Amino acid sequence: MPVFALPPEHVFPDPRLARSDGLLAVGGDLHPHRLLLAYSMGIFPWYSEGQPILWHSPDPRFVLMPDALTVGRSLRKVMRRRPFEVTLDQRFEDVIDGCAEAWRPGQRGTWITDEMRDGYCQLHRLGFAHSVEVWDDGALVGGLYGVALGSVYFGESMFARASDASKVGFVTLVAQLRRWRFSLIDSQVYTDHLARFGAEDIPRERYLTLLQVGLADDTRRGPWRLDGDLDCAAALGEVWRPG
Repeated sequence: MPVFALPPEHVFPDPRLARSDGLLAVGGDLHPHRLLLAYSMGIFPWYSEGQPILWHSPDPRFVLMPDALTVGRSLRKVMRRRPFEVTLDQRFEDVIDGCAEAWRPGQRGTWITDEMRDGYCQLHRLGFAHSVEVWDDGALVGGLYGVALGSVYFGESMFARASDASKVGFVTLVAQLRRWRFSLIDSQVYTDHLARFGAEDIPRERYLTLLQVGLADDTRRGPWRLDGDLDCAAALGEVWRPG
């Protein structure tokens, strides 16, 4: 399959035309309208400093159904102790900076370029991009961010400066998304980390069908807030129950 060069207009080719490695198109910009169009079509940007903007639609697609979340025993023990405070949409820029600075095995530098940061910060100001902050005694020790359209949450990145911080934030987010009846969490490509939470690869065609169903729901624009009773232990109680 060819790689498509994007025109100045905010359009994309059919995501089914992506190469076997998921690469679909090159070029364009990260204007909020283009980003929202991309997500609505199952396409996302992913590239490194010095590269042009690269747009992907992999097959298979790595997703988590909110009701399928699994929480390991050691993390359950941590969450019952309520070690952290979790908030939503309080420090989006600090969270995306934390993700950009996080060291990841086998990765040199970061794919969160200044251009990417600006694009997602614009989406946040428009109410479409959302952050999860994890706090320990007033210090930001972890977090994650993503984009929400309809009842679909598109996860982008996470970071942790304290053991289990991003995991606690993620489980708490899933508990809130379940309360809001979100239907799908898009994790894009396989990671061991999210596989342990129950995420799985599904065919792109099935993903696109689930995406369109989710997009038919109303979009909950930000700023988001956690329900007042949803601390770490309460979130665990909602997403995991003894067998």
